[in-house]
Amino acid sequence: MMAAESAQTLERGLRLLRLLADGNRGRTPTELAQELGLSRPVVYRLLTTLQNEGFARRDAQGRVHLGFGVLVMAQAVQPLLRAAALPALRALAEQVGATAHLTVAEGEDGVAIAVVEPSWTDMHLSYREGSRHPLTRGAAGLAILALREETAREQTHPGARPAGDEAEPETAAARPFLVTEGQLQEGARGIAVPLRGLPWLEASVGVVTFGLLDVDAVGPRVAEAARDLAHTLAQ
Repeated sequence: MMAAESAQTLERGLRLLRLLADGNRGRTPTELAQELGLSRPVVYRLLTTLQNEGFARRDAQGRVHLGFGVLVMAQAVQPLLRAAALPALRALAEQVGATAHLTVAEGEDGVAIAVVEPSWTDMHLSYREGSRHPLTRGAAGLAILALREETAREQTHPGARPAGDEAEPETAAARPFLVTEGQLQEGARGIAVPLRGLPWLEASVGVVTFGLLDVDAVGPRVAEAARDLAHTLAQ
C-alpha cells in the first residue's frame, strides 16, 4: 500500500513539473490544481516538497515557476544527450560532407551541445559546441520553433497532422525540414529537422556548410537522422 501511494505521489509530482515546464508563464496553486485535476491541499503538499528541493519557486505574486534546481539536472543531462547523439551525427556528417549538430532550446536561445565535422572534405564549416543563437535565427532554431508550433497546434486540435508531415505532398511548404542561408554567418547554409515525439526535449538535428547543399538529397538524410536519434532517446 505504501509503495502504491509513493508511486502515485511521484507521478503527481512529475505531472506538476511538466505543467510548470509548459510555457514560460507561472501558475497559481489554484490553476495547477484545476489543470491537474487534483485538490488544492494535494497540490500544496507537492509544491512544498518541490520548493524545499529547489525544483519549484514562488514569485512575489504567488505564482509558481520551475525552480533553479532544474537547471542543475539539465546540465547533468546534456552530456548524456551528447553521447547519445554522436553516432547519428557522425554518420550524418560523413554521408553529406557537412558539419552536423544537435541543438537544444534554452529559453529563447538554441545551444549546440554536440557537433561532428566530416573527416573527408577538403573544407568544411567549423561550428563550436556551446554556440548559442536566438531561435529566430538559423535553421536549427527555426526547426525548434516549428516544433513548438506543432505542439501548440496538437494541444489545441488533438489529432491534427503537423505541417511538414511526410504524408503531405512533397512541396517546399510541406518538407519536414527547415532551410536557411546566411542567417548565422554570411554564406553559411543550413538544414535542420526538429526531434519529434520527445515531450521532455526541445531540440533539432541539422547540418551547416559554406558549400552548396542539395536540399532534396540532404534534407531527407537530416530527417532520417533526427528520427533515428529521437527513437534512441525514447528508449
